[in-house]
Amino acid sequence: MNYKDKSDIYGNDRQNTTVLMSKDVPSSTPKAYSPVKRYGRHNSSRDEGGSRVELHGSQNDSSADVHGDYFFGPIPVSKLTFAALKSMGFEQPTSVQEQTVPVMLGGQDLVAQAQTGTGKTAAFGLLLAEALSPSQESVQAFVLTPTRELAVQVSNELRRLCLYCNYRVVTVYGGQPIQRQIDALRGSVQIVVGTPGRMLDHLARRTLSLDRVRIAVLDEADEMLDIGFADDIEKILRFTPASRQTVLFSATIPARIRGMVYRHLKKPVWVRLGREAEPVEQVRQIYYEIDSRDKNAGLEELLQGTLPMNSESNSASGQTLIFRRTQVGVEKLVAYLRQKGYPVRGIHGGMNQNQRDAVMKDFRSGRLKLLVATNVAARGLDIPAIHQVINFDVPQNIEEYVHRIGRTSRMGRPGTAITFVGEWDLDAFDVIQRHVGNDIESGQLALYS
Repeated sequence: MNYKDKSDIYGNDRQNTTVLMSKDVPSSTPKAYSPVKRYGRHNSSRDEGGSRVELHGSQNDSSADVHGDYFFGPIPVSKLTFAALKSMGFEQPTSVQEQTVPVMLGGQDLVAQAQTGTGKTAAFGLLLAEALSPSQESVQAFVLTPTRELAVQVSNELRRLCLYCNYRVVTVYGGQPIQRQIDALRGSVQIVVGTPGRMLDHLARRTLSLDRVRIAVLDEADEMLDIGFADDIEKILRFTPASRQTVLFSATIPARIRGMVYRHLKKPVWVRLGREAEPVEQVRQIYYEIDSRDKNAGLEELLQGTLPMNSESNSASGQTLIFRRTQVGVEKLVAYLRQKGYPVRGIHGGMNQNQRDAVMKDFRSGRLKLLVATNVAARGLDIPAIHQVINFDVPQNIEEYVHRIGRTSRMGRPGTAITFVGEWDLDAFDVIQRHVGNDIESGQLALYS
């Protein structure tokens, strides 16, 4: 592949960005808007002169077939995508989807800053479902994620959204035998989802080619940079055509993200929903001041009545996710809770992939009600039944706090986020409290009454 200097490709276009705040975006898509399916099977295509050639049809007209007028809220979609959305139970788009999908379907690069748990995966999933072609056997799109668990989760959602599109989605990540992934990459593959390290590994082995990629998606971009994937992402993007469309989703937009946008995106539209690092509105936030030596007892108090003991049955109660700062902390707390009779498991980066997969399978199915995790291991988890998150250790910054509590209240559901504030946590918690203000309330444990 012939690599060009990005400055030669983009010139000054990188400076010309459009910024859309949530208040600037109309509540419904303008009537004149109709996305151009630029690639493949259900295209309303461009003629040789580059003008739009629109397709006609009606949702009640059987002759419309793939190309009819089907809508996801105000967003026009193909019949196949409409059927997939219906099978998933999606009736109306979230605010993130309503404000980003039209931009992406219009072919523009995008930088979207939004809270976690607001439907970002389905947003770029709709782009891929609408824009790709099953007749092209080479990889047309890839999604980069910070963790293996999130890569698996994104892949599963994309398969559901592309259920009737006949796309193949392959997931690549470390910790799994690479030969299995090499075999999966052979033949017709339209979408690859993976972590940056393993994606680079396949590129180096020439078992993956991105020469014909049309769309690059960077999911949870701030977390990928925090983990140390910045250089890997830059290298991967150099393997792709300069003509690609690039979309970036992130809960926060630090300076390093802006630098990446400047180098690799062309005239991006910026969409920001809510304030910087703003928690999801539906989360009830509570903190308890507690001596560090009493945290185990305080945790038991919170868990009593909300979780079944000595049982792993799939009861009607919700699930609880507990965050600890270190792998050792996870192991110690799991051992303590097991001793007290709670069916609990832990997950952290020190476990092998088979162990992590087994834990997540049980948690997603609802068989496991209580999970103790480090930040990285639980990054991006989308499990609707999580009704409370407990910060056993205070997060180290506001971004970490927002990401943690975003594991509950997914897609508008109610949830509770609890934070234990020990005697050594006051400075770190003061920063969080100043940011969230009155949204976080003080509680008192019966332990001290």
